[in-house]
Amino acid sequence: MLEIFSIGHSDLEIGRFIELLRLWEISAIADVRSSPFSRRSPWFSQDELRAELALNSIKYVFLGRELGGRPASDDLFEAGTANYERMSKTLGFLSGIDRVVGGAREYKIALMCSERDPLHCHRCLLVGRALKDCGHKICHILHDGRIETQSDAEDRMLKEDKLDVQDLLASEEDRLEEAYRRRNQRYAYSRAGMEVKKWRS
Repeated sequence: MLEIFSIGHSDLEIGRFIELLRLWEISAIADVRSSPFSRRSPWFSQDELRAELALNSIKYVFLGRELGGRPASDDLFEAGTANYERMSKTLGFLSGIDRVVGGAREYKIALMCSERDPLHCHRCLLVGRALKDCGHKICHILHDGRIETQSDAEDRMLKEDKLDVQDLLASEEDRLEEAYRRRNQRYAYSRAGMEVKKWRS
């Protein structure tokens, strides 16, 4: 079992971001954003981030094509929303998972995306889930420096969605599957959402 981390940069200052990486001795960042740029926090755009990480002896690799949350194929959407279950079975995704696992044997890796809360982000709901299913321990770095494991995040998800109560008709596995399905619908990339953003801008 490998220990693999994740972090969402959100509105962090770059100094605090590096501080969190040092706290957990992260030696490599795997950027799983489909689009590795940030208008609000330009220091998290790919070139700027890579340079800052290099100054701190932290490796950077872009895996947004393999593990990003915005699929290119129409077949990976359902009613305009990215379908994580379908995405998790593609050859590109599985190749990305293999690259993370291979890298984690040499480096202490953190998957990086933009969302603060792992339960609002595909790095947990898609990538972290797949890695946990492969038998690895996933640790999400929170902005206060604490760690939330994938298992802890799943427990929180069940409680938030009121699926934590034992049900004679639904096993815990079934309830967890339903919780992931709901999160997929709520937080996955939506083409409709992008159209609204374009219209508003």
